[in-house]
Amino acid sequence: MTETHRRIQQVSAADLPAHVRALIADGFRLALVAAHEDPDVFRVVYLFTAGAPDRRVELELRTERDAPQVPSLAALSFPAGRFEREMRDLYGIVPLHHPLPRRLIRHQHWPTGWYPMRSDAGPSPPFGSTEEAYPFLTVQGPGVYEIPVGPVHAGLIEPGHFRFSVVGETILKLKARLWFTHKGLEKLAEGRTPADAFPLAERVSGDTTVGHALAFCLAVEDAYDWSVPEQAGVLRAVLLELERLYNHVADLGALCNDVGYGILHAHTMRVREQLLRLNADVTGHRLLRGGVLLGGAHVAQLPTSGDLAAIVSDVAEIVELALRNSVVLDRFTGTAVLGADQAREIGALGYVARASGVDIDARRDHPFHPATTQVASVTRSEGDVLARFLVRAGEVRASVALLELLLREARPGWAIRDRPRRLPGGQVSGVGLVEGWRGTIAHRVEIGADGRLARLKIVDPSFLTWPALPVALNGTIVPDFPMTNKSFNLSYAGNDL
Repeated sequence: MTETHRRIQQVSAADLPAHVRALIADGFRLALVAAHEDPDVFRVVYLFTAGAPDRRVELELRTERDAPQVPSLAALSFPAGRFEREMRDLYGIVPLHHPLPRRLIRHQHWPTGWYPMRSDAGPSPPFGSTEEAYPFLTVQGPGVYEIPVGPVHAGLIEPGHFRFSVVGETILKLKARLWFTHKGLEKLAEGRTPADAFPLAERVSGDTTVGHALAFCLAVEDAYDWSVPEQAGVLRAVLLELERLYNHVADLGALCNDVGYGILHAHTMRVREQLLRLNADVTGHRLLRGGVLLGGAHVAQLPTSGDLAAIVSDVAEIVELALRNSVVLDRFTGTAVLGADQAREIGALGYVARASGVDIDARRDHPFHPATTQVASVTRSEGDVLARFLVRAGEVRASVALLELLLREARPGWAIRDRPRRLPGGQVSGVGLVEGWRGTIAHRVEIGADGRLARLKIVDPSFLTWPALPVALNGTIVPDFPMTNKSFNLSYAGNDL
C-alpha cells in the first residue's frame, strides 16, 4: 500500500470561499461534496484532491438544523454548483445565491419539501403527475424545432432524456435530463456494516464492478487504518486493468458501428467475449465480481502474456482498419470538440478529459500500489471523437503494458487480512480514490463506534462528465449525436444513485 495524506479542516461559512480559492489555485480539484446529518447540526464535507504527491484536503462546514444553508461555490467551481443542487434535493440544505437553483435529481413530480436522505424523511408523500411538462429552456428563432430522444431507449441502458433544439440539422442546444431511476443506494448503505454494504458498492454500475468495489474498500481501509497484504494490491491492480480492457475494446467497436463499419464492431465483440471469458476464469464472474474483497483480493487464475499479446494484436489491427477507412476518419475528425479549458472548467474526467489534453489519472495521482504510477500517459489535444477513439486505443496498449509489469509479481489465490489489527473507539472516516475505466471514482465513508456506516458518499466520474456532452455537441449535426454520445459513453446507473 502507498501512503496517503488527508488533512481535515473545520471552516466557517464566511471563510469557505477563500479556502476553496486557495486550493483551486494550488492545483486541487473538487472531487466530492457530502452532506451529513449529525444529532445537532448538518455538516457538509468538501473533498479536494491533487496528485504528485497524493494530497487530500477536507473542508468541514457546519450549519444549523432548522434552516440549513451554505454559501454557494458555483461561481468558483462548476462541479460545486452541481453537488450543491444534489445536496439541496436530498437534504434540503440551501446553497445561498446559487445561479441555477432548479432541482437536479428530484423531478418536478417529486413532493415539495420532502428530502429523502434525512433521518426524519419517513415514507414518501404522494408524488405528483408525471404528465406535467418539464420546463426545458427553449430556443426561439426562425426555423428552430425540437427533437426529443428517450427517456426509454431501444437497448439495455437505463433511461435518460435528450432534448435537441435544432435548425436544419445543426444542434443549437442539447439538454440532457437524467435521474429517472434514483435508487437510493447511499441511503440503503446507512446502518449496515461495511461487509453488508459491500454488495451495494460492487453493483453501483455493472460495467464498473472492480472500480466501485475497490473505491469502497479503500475508503473503509483508510477509515480503519487497515493495511492489506502487498499481494492484494497487485491483484487489485490486475483486476482494475482487466475491467478497463473489456470496456475500452467494446467502445472502440461501438464507435465504428455508429458510422456504419459493422464488421469491425463484430470483431471487437469477438475480442470482448474473449476478455469476458478470461474474467470468468480469473474471478468466476464475467464482470469480475468477487475479486476485490474488504482487506484484500482473490483470483482463481491469472491471464498469461500470450493472452494479453493476442488481445493487443487484435485491437491494433482493428484500430488500423478503422483509421484507414475514409468514412470513419471523416466522421470522427473534428466532430464534437471539447476544448481543454472547457474540460477543466466542467471537471470532466477519464478518457474524455485526456482526449482534450487534461491528464487526470488516479493510478498516478492517488496510487494504491506503487506499480500503477508507471502506467503510460495517453493524451490527445484535439478533443474530438477521433481523439476519444485514439485515447481508448492507446489505453488498451498502456493497460496491457501495466498488466505485464504487474503479472511479474502477481500470484493466484487469496491475499487478505480479514480485519483491522485494531478497531477505533469512535466514529471514523475514510476516502477511496480509484481510476475506473471511465475516470476517477471517489467513495467516502463515515463509520460509527458500532461499526456501522453512518454515511456512504459515491461519486462516479459520469456525474462530473455528463455536463460536457451538451457542450461538445453544440454546432454539430443531429446524425452525429449517437457517435458522439458513444465517444463519451457515460453511465446512467453510476450517475442515478
